Amino acid sequence: MLYAIAYDVGTTGVKTCLFAIDGELKLLAGEYEAYDLYILPNGGAEQDAEQWWGAMCRSTRRLFDKADIRPEQIGGISFCSQMQGMVLVDREGKALRRPMSYLDQRATKEFRDCQTHGLTVSGVALPMLLRSLVVTRAASTSVKDPLWKYKWVQKNEPEIFAKAYKWLDVKEYLICRCTGECVMTRDSAYSTFLYDTRKGHEGWSRSLCRMYGVEEKHLPRLIECTEVAGGLTERAAAELGLAAGTPVYGGGGDATLIGVGAGATRSGDTHIYSGTSGWVGTVIERQKVDIVAMIAGIVGAQKGKYNYFAEMETAGKCFEWVKAHLVEDEIEAYLHKIDVADSTETAYESLYDYMSEAISKVPAGSGGVIFTPWLHGNRCPFEDPNAAGMFFNLKIETGETQMIRAVLEGVCFHLRWMLECQDKKIKTSQVIRFVGGGALSAVTCQMLADITGRSIETVADTKDVGAVGAAMLIAVGSGIFADLGEAAALIRPLRRYEPNEADRAAYEKNYRVFRRLYDSNKKNFALLNGGGQ
Repeated sequence: MLYAIAYDVGTTGVKTCLFAIDGELKLLAGEYEAYDLYILPNGGAEQDAEQWWGAMCRSTRRLFDKADIRPEQIGGISFCSQMQGMVLVDREGKALRRPMSYLDQRATKEFRDCQTHGLTVSGVALPMLLRSLVVTRAASTSVKDPLWKYKWVQKNEPEIFAKAYKWLDVKEYLICRCTGECVMTRDSAYSTFLYDTRKGHEGWSRSLCRMYGVEEKHLPRLIECTEVAGGLTERAAAELGLAAGTPVYGGGGDATLIGVGAGATRSGDTHIYSGTSGWVGTVIERQKVDIVAMIAGIVGAQKGKYNYFAEMETAGKCFEWVKAHLVEDEIEAYLHKIDVADSTETAYESLYDYMSEAISKVPAGSGGVIFTPWLHGNRCPFEDPNAAGMFFNLKIETGETQMIRAVLEGVCFHLRWMLECQDKKIKTSQVIRFVGGGALSAVTCQMLADITGRSIETVADTKDVGAVGAAMLIAVGSGIFADLGEAAALIRPLRRYEPNEADRAAYEKNYRVFRRLYDSNKKNFALLNGGGQ
């Protein structure tokens, strides 16, 4: 029996999970600890590295109050984390400034100055685009990519940049904090758009570093997701409440491991995730790219396989917005009724069920009300940091529950849009694994089946599939399973939802309008949010 701890490092908190691994994966206990996300007026989005570490330490120590396991029995720790952050550290591994989140979009000028001169395609100068496509089979087309965060600090904070030793992503910083080692897994490296994926050339690309003005000395040593980065140092072990020397595995990003934890590892398997953000991912054997729709075959944890990945910035975050701004009276009445605190995770999940039950009585199509789920810009199938959310077609008779349902329908419409974009280049699966907090609601699951026309399957521990994927890496790295495919075979469907044809007509009409709303309002978004005229 191997006991392992997996840290699911999200946008607003860390879920620390204890697993028993012995021919199967069993989640024994979990602890959650929140931290802050700082949204700045200039488009910045930052977090506090000390808050990340403090949340890890507190949640780890609480784990042992729930399970009859001793710290010295832990055989490995691993990570599933948010990706495309940017943490600059000095030689002691100390963060030189607050880490920049994947949501950070302040580097618009750096993006434009570097690669929007001459003939451009998808906002990228054609020669740079072609070079990047040759080397990585993708290109940086979003101001939110970590490359531009690096360039922003280089230009705007030269005194900090001069002290930088290595450029790390979120989990890489935490690995450094655990082990003292500055490493980066290949999936994180790929997300920098500086990683050469060509056979025989795999590794950091010197030519792309020169093209973008990146100093190669800042790039850390590369390791595999299943590889041990190092052992816990005495100091880190004391702070976490674990044993010194405990193996720390490379882990993976959320885009890498959530599909793995959902059991979607075979070629052609498609999964949909709805958490703070949302995406559609399909396993492919040869890299593909759709530069127009901003979809690429990204490097994952499985050698020889890639994840054809389409992302939306805000999915579950839209429902959180609804909770905070549309149903405050309902929330207060509900919490008074059940007599629990608003801040507890249990209350939030129960409230999700409560709200889902309320909107289940609203007919499909929400009375013609449509919501666009672009609360922090959008990436796919269009890249626009100025895009925003809106309710369309409100009438005097429109009710609150129709608006709430329209928000969930809008998220599902956008997921369908990305799914259809994937189908232009590859074949997605008819049966889709649906995971994340959104999959907790039977109403949302059925809605997704009806809107996409696909069979939707959920799995156990749907909110913890990232941690499950991280635990799988330990299981493979330690030799318990031969590969991730063997481990993923243990993940069986819990429930299945089939499309309801009776609701298809209402959804089809609304979806056609939804698809038109961005093009119809692109200039308006730019005028209001981008300084356009």
